[in-house]
Amino acid sequence: MLRWSLHLLLGLVLAGATLGVTAAPAKTAHVEAELVAERTAFVPGTTTTVALRLAMADGWHTYWRNPGDTGLPTTLAWKLPGGVTAGPIQWPAPRALPVGPLMNFGYEGEVFLLTEVAIPASAQPGEALTLAAKAEWLVCRETCIPEEVAVDLTLPVAERADRYPQWGAAIAAVRDALPQPAPGWIADARGEGQKVTLTLTGPAGAATPEKVHFFPYDSGRIEPAAPQTFARQANGSFVLTLPVASQLTPGFSEVAGVLTAGNGFAVGDGKVNAIAVRVPLAGQVVAGPKPVAAATPALDVGPAGMAGGAGISFALAIVFALIGGVILNLMPCVFPVLSLKALALARPGHGSRAQLRREGLAFGTGVVVTFLLLAGLLLAFRAAGEEFGWGFQLQSPGIVTALAILFFVLGLNLSGVFEFGVLAPGAAAGWTLRNPDANAALSGVLAVVIASPCTAPFMGAALGFAFAQPVALTLLVFAALGVGMALPFVLLAWFPGWRRALPKPGPWMERLKQFLAFPLYGTVAWLVWILGVQVDNDAVVRLLATLVVLAFALWAWRAYRGGGARGFSLAAVLGLAGAAYVVWPLLAGHATAEMLGPAQAARTTSAADPWQPFTPTRIAELTAANKPVFVDFTAAWCVTCQVNKRLVLNRADVREAFAKRGVELVRADWTRRDPTITQALAALGRQGVPVYVLYRPGQAPLLLPEVLAPGTVLDALATL
Repeated sequence: MLRWSLHLLLGLVLAGATLGVTAAPAKTAHVEAELVAERTAFVPGTTTTVALRLAMADGWHTYWRNPGDTGLPTTLAWKLPGGVTAGPIQWPAPRALPVGPLMNFGYEGEVFLLTEVAIPASAQPGEALTLAAKAEWLVCRETCIPEEVAVDLTLPVAERADRYPQWGAAIAAVRDALPQPAPGWIADARGEGQKVTLTLTGPAGAATPEKVHFFPYDSGRIEPAAPQTFARQANGSFVLTLPVASQLTPGFSEVAGVLTAGNGFAVGDGKVNAIAVRVPLAGQVVAGPKPVAAATPALDVGPAGMAGGAGISFALAIVFALIGGVILNLMPCVFPVLSLKALALARPGHGSRAQLRREGLAFGTGVVVTFLLLAGLLLAFRAAGEEFGWGFQLQSPGIVTALAILFFVLGLNLSGVFEFGVLAPGAAAGWTLRNPDANAALSGVLAVVIASPCTAPFMGAALGFAFAQPVALTLLVFAALGVGMALPFVLLAWFPGWRRALPKPGPWMERLKQFLAFPLYGTVAWLVWILGVQVDNDAVVRLLATLVVLAFALWAWRAYRGGGARGFSLAAVLGLAGAAYVVWPLLAGHATAEMLGPAQAARTTSAADPWQPFTPTRIAELTAANKPVFVDFTAAWCVTCQVNKRLVLNRADVREAFAKRGVELVRADWTRRDPTITQALAALGRQGVPVYVLYRPGQAPLLLPEVLAPGTVLDALATL
């Protein structure tokens, strides 16, 4: 008894001394760190809880075990006395930390990262043990700073220990709140293409959890920034829909992570704010789109002030797709092709009513099938981990070059430089010329190819919805777009009575045909300009030289086929060979500047230009500083973008309003393929340009319509 009393007295003396001389917290510019204990002493043969306490300055944060889109988890490298072992960090439930368009998982304020330390039975009461570790973390606000400090904790060894007066209660509270499997809650997970449905069944009568969020333990499973939807089913269970990560890592066989709820989960007679989930994953998943979103979804005022985007239903997405497809016919980039189709339908002697209807249906089939093929290509690229969006083909200088040549040749044909029928012998070139149905279908294909850079009103919300759905629903939305685009011409062909309103056949038909060549030449000029933006002036000269030589070759071949000397045929062949030689580097993608990155865009921006180049980091910095930011997602090949820029964004009153309200102007140039911009568009529920978003301090971001008016922008700025 006396011996035990002496040991206890010595232990208390040592404990008191230790509490008095524990090392002061290590301090960096933004974090205070120290090792703290739940108990006043180490008891031989037991475990005790110690914690790395991190106290962050206001506005700064550190990261959870899975940091989300960016960041690094905190680590501890232990240096322990012989026989002492330390377990892994036990992580409290994190918070979702939006940083501009990114989503991180971590902690703000103060956090205790717990570790269970096992003390060997051989430890002798009366001695003191020192736990030492190197703690490393990444602390972020507008910028991120990697930091490391050495921390240590010295406590006596005693046969009993009391709760540490300063930290014991806090550590116990954190340990009690650690996410654990919740009794009474049953989870089931199923993969469905680009999403995972997590079904939760709670105890009888359990209240509906609110503001539920899932934090996956591992990256490469669930996309951090994408919206998660939560709903109660009729049978009383709950379904949380989770988007699959775009960079999907192999081995996704279980759904494991932490679920948090704003009002908690019912457990027994009480509630817990977070529960741990680990269930096998049934079904199949494929890589999803990469939304890099702000935590607060953008409010989409749309073309008529209605909400749109990711929150719309499938039925509404179909309606939007149909309307957007119809409006797409009115966009400037589509007019040249559709004007040719209208001319073909209007020409006298076109054929019987049945023939007109067949051609209309063939045109519609060409449109719908091409939309589906484009959707399939986009889905295939995304499944392979590529970041592509609507209009992706015009991000390739080779395709831009090919389209410029095609429209130039069509323009020469309308101008009368040559006729398609004299380009080759009848057996080689006459089938499609004598098959109006095939010609109509090819017209539909061409119309979609040239229309794809355009995003009509209503169309952006439909596309944003489509790419967040399983493959079948995505294809249905694209089919609806095709039906909407083809519908006006199918109706014109099906009800040809409108042709009676046309003047009688005469010279005006030939003049109209020649006149319609000029929209095609305008399209060529636009495509040449796009190529100059994508590559350089050398590429422009190369393409223009190709067009000149090609025009000569077509003229020479026509002369030969019209009875000219054999030398014309040789000139035509040499001209075609020369044109192919000159243009091949562009078609093959060998242009020296084709894949120039953002640095080129920065060099071409004048010092007086108020528009800053887009990067997610820049958006994060500006929004974190509570500055209003207007982002223009644009591309040189987007005609609507250029019209909006010249008629609205460059107006003096709009620019003055931006300056008066201190709005930072950012331009995301998508002319060349840029995965970062593709991800940012997906985060906003959009897959193509134009897109205009106003980030407002203290409010949800605001999406503006695709077709701008000065009043629309000024009204949006008035909400700041």
